[in-house]
Amino acid sequence: MDQLKEAPNNPFDAPVPGQSLTDKPGSSPWEHPPQYTNTAEAADFVWSQLSTPEFAEQVIAMLDAGIPVEAIGRIILFGGFTEGKWTPDVAFIIAEPVMKMIVAVGIHGGVKKFRMSLGDMNSKQELTSIMDIKNKKEEFKKAAEGATKDLPQPQQKGLMAAPMTEKV
Repeated sequence: MDQLKEAPNNPFDAPVPGQSLTDKPGSSPWEHPPQYTNTAEAADFVWSQLSTPEFAEQVIAMLDAGIPVEAIGRIILFGGFTEGKWTPDVAFIIAEPVMKMIVAVGIHGGVKKFRMSLGDMNSKQELTSIMDIKNKKEEFKKAAEGATKDLPQPQQKGLMAAPMTEKV
């Protein structure tokens, strides 16, 4: 296994002081109104993403490698904020349901042991086991395919929602 090496610190690889004051206002997604203001809709969006085989494969691999549910949840929630999906308030409100969704995907994927919080990671060996994800990619792919076929799909609601179709 290749040893991880930290990238050399480049003092010139940083924003220029005052750069945020000269950027065009509204150029970042979080500077616009969010896509989801309703917490139920935001949670449904997260579930629709988590229940896809590609995303489930990644989540199962991370859980199996020992990455805590809390860390995965924080990544999903912060990523949604930076993409303009929701505000920090909505992210805070849906944090618990999102973590329960992650656990559900892990259980359906056959993950035996979960770490729930970041405080559970305390040994260097546990942190380096995260790198074994690449070696087990095919195993996680099979588990994800099996896990997502049994998961319920989010229900489309509202007047303008597309009609539900049966999967064959």
